[in-house]
Amino acid sequence: MQGYLTAVGTVGGIYALLALGLNLQYGFTGLINFGVVAFYAVGAYTSALLALRGVPFVLDFAAAAVLAALFAWPLGVMCLRLRDDYLAIVTLAFAEILRTVIVSEEWLTNGTRGIPGIPRPFSGLGAAAGGFAYLALVLAAMLAGVSLTVRLVGSPFGRLIQAIRDDEDAVRSVGKSPARCKLVVFMIGAGLTGLAGALYAHYLTYISPDQFVPLLTFYVWIAVIMGGAGRVGGAIAGAALLTLFLEGSRFLRDVLPFVSEVQMASLRLAAIGLMLILFTLYRPQGLLGRVAR
Repeated sequence: MQGYLTAVGTVGGIYALLALGLNLQYGFTGLINFGVVAFYAVGAYTSALLALRGVPFVLDFAAAAVLAALFAWPLGVMCLRLRDDYLAIVTLAFAEILRTVIVSEEWLTNGTRGIPGIPRPFSGLGAAAGGFAYLALVLAAMLAGVSLTVRLVGSPFGRLIQAIRDDEDAVRSVGKSPARCKLVVFMIGAGLTGLAGALYAHYLTYISPDQFVPLLTFYVWIAVIMGGAGRVGGAIAGAALLTLFLEGSRFLRDVLPFVSEVQMASLRLAAIGLMLILFTLYRPQGLLGRVAR
């Protein structure tokens, strides 16, 4: 039971880090990023490949965050001077292109066979102690993301990006550059997502293209919407609620034993979609969002 709770906490912490990155982009700046899974994959593969070559874990994680941010730079340069829907379209296409590249470039990514044997920090401590230590590492990364977000949105730059979210034309009229600010935020959010991907890769010790599908982006958006966009605590609360619901829905088989495994997967997705609809109808601002006047 302790091992299961540790695993749930680890996955929830990774989801929280993903939600923090997207909340910074969408909740505080108004950027619509439908390619979350792409930067997640960049971080996971970067850290995994470096770790298998003997690079220390600290450098693996740092490289994953930096490279994910660098991948975001050309997308931001191309799209952020245009309307927000262009960014949504390009990031969605980028995620699918990247997954195709991962499958085809077998010399680097091992293609559909994936990358096994990724070393996990603290594995020498044993299963229980090592799992708990890795959970502490994930929570430390999540708290670092919270601290970065709080400091950023509380600064003059943070007030500027929130003004861009509310009225970009007004910001431009006072001589500020919305495109430059949005590019910085887009890269920081991608960096947090890449760090989450690195933590995920080292936790599972195996990654493959099948793990980086658009459904993951959908999950992260659910967490941000349910928790409350534009609220730091909302990202954490939304990720916790999403993890609780995903794990709790696994036990539906005990309640509905006549449902097959394939049908249960579809039923879980339908239940998640229903939950999102109910949140949109009855709590559109999310759990911790401010109620509109």
